[in-house]
Amino acid sequence: MTRHCPAVLVTAPASGQGKTTVTAALARYHSRQGRRVRVFKTGPDFLDPMILARASGHPVYQLDLYMGGVAHCRRLLAEAAEDADLILVEGVMGLFDGDPSSADLAEAFQVPVMPVIDASGMAQTFAALAHGLANYRPGLPFAGVVANRVGSARHAELLHEGLAEATPLIAALPRRDEVELPDRHLGLVQAEEVEDLEQRLDAAADALAETGLTQLPAPVAFQPAAAASLPRLLDGVHIAVARDAAFAFLYPANLALLEQLGARLSFFSPLADEAPVDADAVYLPGGYPELHLQRLADSQTTAAALHAHHAAGKPIHAECGGMLYLLDSLTDASGQQAAMLGLLSGAAVMRKRLTALGMQGVALPAGELRGHSFHHSELSTPLTAAYRATNPNGGRTQEAVYCQGRLTASYIHFYFPSNPKAVAQLFCHEAGTTRTHCLPNRRDHRNALSAGRGAPHCRNFGLYRTPRSGAQGKTQGQCLHQRQDRQDSCPGAGSGTRVFRSPGGYRRRVDPRRAAGACVQPPQRGRDSGHDPHRRRPGWRRGQSG
Repeated sequence: MTRHCPAVLVTAPASGQGKTTVTAALARYHSRQGRRVRVFKTGPDFLDPMILARASGHPVYQLDLYMGGVAHCRRLLAEAAEDADLILVEGVMGLFDGDPSSADLAEAFQVPVMPVIDASGMAQTFAALAHGLANYRPGLPFAGVVANRVGSARHAELLHEGLAEATPLIAALPRRDEVELPDRHLGLVQAEEVEDLEQRLDAAADALAETGLTQLPAPVAFQPAAAASLPRLLDGVHIAVARDAAFAFLYPANLALLEQLGARLSFFSPLADEAPVDADAVYLPGGYPELHLQRLADSQTTAAALHAHHAAGKPIHAECGGMLYLLDSLTDASGQQAAMLGLLSGAAVMRKRLTALGMQGVALPAGELRGHSFHHSELSTPLTAAYRATNPNGGRTQEAVYCQGRLTASYIHFYFPSNPKAVAQLFCHEAGTTRTHCLPNRRDHRNALSAGRGAPHCRNFGLYRTPRSGAQGKTQGQCLHQRQDRQDSCPGAGSGTRVFRSPGGYRRRVDPRRAAGACVQPPQRGRDSGHDPHRRRPGWRRGQSG
């Protein structure tokens, strides 16, 4: 059933025009009127959504046509339209910047755009700029324009001159320091760190009182979307998530997906020297570890727990700032260095300029997992990348993904809904087995048999038949979740384990590197990697044991 809900996409000709402030002001104003407001953010971003969540009182999800896809965005909008009185979408950068852009999103769902233009330092040129934004792409729904940081009533009159009827001036907002949001090297300051944020949001909402922004925008028809049906690949898996001022870059959609896959989430703070308790897996998201070097270095309880977790062969997934925390050391932009966990060989140094930026897609065994990269640090490491990302827009940033045992780390902030099965493999852990790969290796079978436990059982990706005696009397395991008609890799096992059909059933071949603790993920599947997915490796014969 089609749902109708007032909606608008707040955009701008460029970054720094005041999109977030205006979107937050709208969310706070209409929430104070008793309306249910749902806010979304276009593109990859963690900082703006923190502000918008405080303004609206609800979590802010991403709408990104690359990371999530059209169907995912349609489902989020349809769900919001079911109970919201107003839907606000904050764009990213300029209206037409990027591929896909904010304009692409607005056109896909016919949400009218409302550009916010910093009018300081201009007069009649404002009309020309607004006209260009309104008419550059024919057919793009256009609600009107907002002039921001206006100096006076006379200034507002000059801005209005020359505007066509089809490009109405909805509001002229005065420059007010008390509504501006503080920022730093990665964007806005985190919401929890702005002590007077509530006062700023209320002041921004008050500034809308005498403008056209107090009126609801026109209703938009949102088509229904089929609910996503996800297998509980992480059923019963306890994932401990680091969350504090140093590790706060978490997509709400990521946490929601883990729970939909069956995982149980708990949270711990490395800054408070807390340990992940009884966790099957650990998630270290991005954030600002460089701003808390000494506190992290002094968090010995957390360090000991994570070392023990890794030594036990349990999964750790780390992104950007979370990866920096795993390194031997981290140096901030002022030159101060501190020892980090030392679980991942290497060191990183913060730079004053941006060192990487771009959308990223990584081909994993279960398919492509998407995300983005945005950081000011440079990493030096002797490790070889298990995977190398590609940039869908042809940019130079192609981040590495490092694997060390069951530890996976990268600069990439992954968007989990882009590939739930690949995400499940990152966190898959089977309690009670010697190792935590979803496909047990031969040593696990021998250990299990000698202990009288029988064959290891993978709750998440299928059952393993009772081991039997194979060629030369060696124990063989059989994976039943694979298709019966093709050679394939078992999820979570990487390319080090191959499953072949033979007269006696499925037999496994285990890469000898596994015994040495080396990463057994497949090589980069890029166009320059030389990888041929259809070529069988030398020495790996059909039906061969051990």
